[in-house]
Amino acid sequence: MKKIVLSLCLFALCANSIWAEDHVMAATKKAVQHDVPAKLNLSIAEAQDYAVAQNRSLRNAELAVQKAYAQRWQTIAAMLPQVDMSWAFQSMMGYELHLGGMPIAMNDNGTLGVTASVGINGQAIVGALLNNIAIDMQKLSLQQSEDNLRANVKSSYASVLVLQDVVKLLNSSLKNIEDLAAMTQRSVEVGAAEQTAADQILVRVNTLKNNINANLRSTQLAINALKVLLNVPVETELVLTSNLDDMLSAEAVLQLLAKDFVLENNLSYQTLSKNVDLAKTNMHMAGWAYGPTVAVGYQYSEKSYFGKAEGLNMTPPNALSVSVSMPLWSSGKREAGMVEKKIALEEARNTFAETSDNLAIQNEQLRYNLQNGYETYMNEKDNMDVTQRVFNSTTNKFNQGAASNLDLVNASNDLISAQSSYVQAVLTLVNAQVELEKFLNL
Repeated sequence: MKKIVLSLCLFALCANSIWAEDHVMAATKKAVQHDVPAKLNLSIAEAQDYAVAQNRSLRNAELAVQKAYAQRWQTIAAMLPQVDMSWAFQSMMGYELHLGGMPIAMNDNGTLGVTASVGINGQAIVGALLNNIAIDMQKLSLQQSEDNLRANVKSSYASVLVLQDVVKLLNSSLKNIEDLAAMTQRSVEVGAAEQTAADQILVRVNTLKNNINANLRSTQLAINALKVLLNVPVETELVLTSNLDDMLSAEAVLQLLAKDFVLENNLSYQTLSKNVDLAKTNMHMAGWAYGPTVAVGYQYSEKSYFGKAEGLNMTPPNALSVSVSMPLWSSGKREAGMVEKKIALEEARNTFAETSDNLAIQNEQLRYNLQNGYETYMNEKDNMDVTQRVFNSTTNKFNQGAASNLDLVNASNDLISAQSSYVQAVLTLVNAQVELEKFLNL
């Protein structure tokens, strides 16, 4: 019997050690960071994958899932046999017990004790079910965090691309108007034009330079924001290999609009569904407060007198106990707890039903936003192309004396305004895309 009990103890210790080591190693491997190269060439998909692999907040979300698994095992293990071992030494310091005139030696002794117990009730079983729901909810939270990260990377990536394009266009316009400013100044010097005309063109040159510098600063801010999402050092050079036209193509928009809306795939729907399951399970747990608790215990004890005569030993070597306890009266505490959980379940069901109805409306709104965003983007892109052509034409006319300073100023202002509207249209379209992708859980 002693060998069997000791074997069970060793088995339990080994199993627990292996389980803990495996989970700690798994969590540690996920937390390992690789060296970041000095230069990163990333497409939009590669940037999203890189961010997911390196983001520390996402690692914490993964660790939360691992922690939920550990909590579930704790709940299950509490219902399994618990084995404890003890050893005690006792010395009576030479004392003798006199019983009926007969001296009984109270020799030094050591006691080895092993106890095994198991207790179970309905609440413990329901608690394990609650842990399963908690794991599912942590997984949903992890997926939502990953989707949000991918969406933020895509928006930031597109911001960098569109700002870089605008800077290129502004630099091209600046070169043309700088040539005009130089030519006009030469005309002033030979008396063919007034200084006022040259000054007005110089003002447009400075305005374009200021606009370019502002866009360069915005571009750097967007790059830094992308580096934060990628979790790379500020000195790392990012080379974005994706094309803005590919990201915002009509084909990509149409493919996204063609995706069917499956209610069960929506993460908000899944989360609220789990909330209902959680409330229902909590109600069952409250009901099991009326249930019995069954406990079984076994105790083994062996006392050794180290080769001396056995003294007064009243410790049984084996003891078995079985108990059943049943709650009888709690002054309405359990009943009030049951009522509270029923109300919480009704609230969860109402929220779930309301959100389920609203998700269909939200689907239509997000699709409208995407379609409207694409149409606005195309219009603003055409407007920018038109204003660029008008500016180039006005520049040529001014060079030939067929356009006034005012015409050139107006054309320059229209170009800057069109480029600003184009940037806003791109960002609106990208946001509409990522919102619909998250909604459809793509």
